Amino acid sequence: MPTPTPPPRPESPAQQQNRRLIAVIGLAPVLVALALWAFAWPAARIAPRDLPLGVAGPATATAPVQRQLEQRDGAFEIHRYADEASARDAIEDRTVYGAVVVTAEGPKLLTASAASPSVAQMLQQAVAEQTPQGTKPTTVDVVPTSAGDPRGSAFAASVLPLALAGVASGAVVTLLGLHGTRAAGALLGAAALVGMVATAITHSWLGVLEGNWWTEAGVLSLTALAVGAAVAGLAALTGPAGMGLGGLLVVLLGNPFAGASSAPELLPEPAGTIGQWLPPGASASLLRSVSFFDGAAATGPALTLTWWAALGLGAVLLGSALTRRRKPGAPATRRAPALAG
Repeated sequence: MPTPTPPPRPESPAQQQNRRLIAVIGLAPVLVALALWAFAWPAARIAPRDLPLGVAGPATATAPVQRQLEQRDGAFEIHRYADEASARDAIEDRTVYGAVVVTAEGPKLLTASAASPSVAQMLQQAVAEQTPQGTKPTTVDVVPTSAGDPRGSAFAASVLPLALAGVASGAVVTLLGLHGTRAAGALLGAAALVGMVATAITHSWLGVLEGNWWTEAGVLSLTALAVGAAVAGLAALTGPAGMGLGGLLVVLLGNPFAGASSAPELLPEPAGTIGQWLPPGASASLLRSVSFFDGAAATGPALTLTWWAALGLGAVLLGSALTRRRKPGAPATRRAPALAG
């Protein structure tokens, strides 16, 4: 008869502490490596990748310019326009970041620093390299950034605080034990206040934004709601670990992949694409559109933020409903008495 296997001995408190110590020591370098990859890798690989750029003028005159630009393998996505007016319209519609207009006096560069000061500066350098030595192309900023933020640094710096505010609101709602409609109401109220405070600072005080005040407040509120609802929704479905997962997703990936300080087309793939699917990147694109371009190209990022907010709030409500169903001691459903036959 085989000897029965004795049950495993429970770990002592000292063994548990040692296991946690090893886990912390091993996790720290992993987190550092992940953070450096997320933040440093895109910054170290900034370069144009299929950057939309216009070329305007007669076909015979623009052909050499287009060929020179296309020699920079994969850098630009060239759009042809008949004249300068059409190129300006394309820039204002956010179809292209800039345009080279061929004139009798020489090339003229149209830029939009409001779309990206980094791209505007890069286009100036690229066009200057292709003009004859001793000549300087004329540059016109069709849609300039605000006078209070000429380099766009304050605009880029506003992305992370909004993400952190959203993460904080989702975490507080979870830690306070709010569920269902109360949690959703708290997230909506917090997002509305965050949007108004952020607009008061960036628009009214610092002069970073120049669009309609209430439209900008709506964008910033929607951003905070999208992040907060995502964090609270993940926590409602997966437990406290969902807060960490949501925070890592938004802060560790969403912020460096947003392209707020450069442009999505300057980031290595797939970072630029992923960034526009996450709330920080969608928020930066939408805020540029409503603040400087009269809402041009706003539909895509607005839908992205709306989906994040709707799915997050839905997860909050679903998690609350599932918790009520699993809660012990819930009253059983009464059966209808059988009719005497």
